[in-house]
Amino acid sequence: MLGLFLKKRNALTSGQKEKMVHMNSLVEMRNITKKFPGVTALSGVNFDVQPGEVHVLLGENGAGKSTLMKMLSGAYEPTEGTMVANGKEFPRFTPRISQENGISIIYQELSVIDEISIQENIFVGKLLTKKVAGISLVDNATMKQRTQEVLDEIGLKRSPGTRAGQLSIPEKQMVEIAKAVAFDAKVIIMDEPTSSLTTEEINHLFEIVDRLKKQGKGIVFISHKLDEVMAIGDRVTVLKDGQYIGTYPISEMNEDKLVTMMVGREIKGTYLQDPNRDYGDDIIFEAKDITRKDNRCRNISFQLKRGEILGFSGLVGAGRTELMEAIFGAAPMKTGEMTLLGEKLNIKCPYDALKAGIALVTENRRVTGFSPFFSIKQNLIQAKYLKESKFGGMTGLINKKMEQEVAEEQRAAMQIKCATTNQTITELSGGNQQKVILGKWMASDPKLIIFDEPTKGIDVGTKSEIYKLMRALAERGIGVLVVSSEMPELLSTCDRIVVFSDGKKNGEFTSLEATEEALVRAATT
Repeated sequence: MLGLFLKKRNALTSGQKEKMVHMNSLVEMRNITKKFPGVTALSGVNFDVQPGEVHVLLGENGAGKSTLMKMLSGAYEPTEGTMVANGKEFPRFTPRISQENGISIIYQELSVIDEISIQENIFVGKLLTKKVAGISLVDNATMKQRTQEVLDEIGLKRSPGTRAGQLSIPEKQMVEIAKAVAFDAKVIIMDEPTSSLTTEEINHLFEIVDRLKKQGKGIVFISHKLDEVMAIGDRVTVLKDGQYIGTYPISEMNEDKLVTMMVGREIKGTYLQDPNRDYGDDIIFEAKDITRKDNRCRNISFQLKRGEILGFSGLVGAGRTELMEAIFGAAPMKTGEMTLLGEKLNIKCPYDALKAGIALVTENRRVTGFSPFFSIKQNLIQAKYLKESKFGGMTGLINKKMEQEVAEEQRAAMQIKCATTNQTITELSGGNQQKVILGKWMASDPKLIIFDEPTKGIDVGTKSEIYKLMRALAERGIGVLVVSSEMPELLSTCDRIVVFSDGKKNGEFTSLEATEEALVRAATT
């Protein structure tokens, strides 16, 4: 996947890498401990960033990566430990101290404001001014010139006045990088920067990172994709359950070593059944000639048999998610019929789908997966309440005892790491938020569950748990459909794979026939 970038990167000699690692730190965190009520999130962690390096921060969801970076950006205060920047010690960083010392963070959920221009996004809260007749006025000309210089530097071919809402996700990410570059950030933290990018876009991002390294900037790179870690990283720091495991040169690591340090156990490579297994004629779900009203998927037919996992591959925008939205009633259909366990479905909205026993784990969990202001318990019980309610969910009584029992049952079943189910869900790591979403749907007793990019931004250990859950659901007779942009994920979990291209079904492969080359060919032809 990253072959093109790797060829360029390998030109860096081992001697150059060794010299880089021993330069003075841009920022250093010493023996950092962070305690919350009833929980020690981090204990005795050391971390530093050198000029001209990519320092990868690795660990499972809940290992403490986000907590550590929030202390680096000034959002959290360490319980114990020392922060060092530009040779000066601080008991803690505030957002202002962090900014003054050139530290910038790009979160996984981008903070670009769609309603304003690229230029305004870069200078929001930091407007440049000039004096005219003794009066301070906004210096639009200088800001436009600086914005254009930064856009040219990072390779974003857009004008400063372009409204951010017109940009693609990769372009918005480049605007976030532009914010850091415009104000001469020395340390740039990138949290899961490739989670929504195609292979070509990832290679372009890595070229930008390489240019920033050559300018002497330090990059903190957080990712769960180990091939990316090996391709882009110079050093790696591993955390496990809030404990500091160690810091190592990437040259001394391989993916197996990293997994062992992060997880402490062997991760299974495949979750497939016997590829020669005969699934017979017991059809759980069937779709016939589905076309959306907006034509974003057209004339789609497929069958899902009992015991199998059916995957959907294709490029971003090829129609996979669009099909799942139509099945779930989130988008209207022009034509099509669906049957579940032999019964014809009449789904006009998501509530109809829920009542029929269909669950959808959406791609964007923060926007459509959970209610951010609700507790873990309230999120876990939502789907069950709606399914058992009457008159479109307009009536129903709260059963506190049942609510608590269901929440604790799903907490145990999904192995959700939390102090109590009364916590707000936004206090959890991304992986544990995903487990809450899965628990919410499992509590509703589904007959068919659709996973759309189920492991996006999830660590290898949690991925393994989700894959095991998928296989267990299929073996129990629950229908499992999986949409994923990660071909290794599809190849290691799915018994059959349907490939989409331009809104249409363009190929179908059994696990014996499927290869990355075959899937790419079908997706691009």
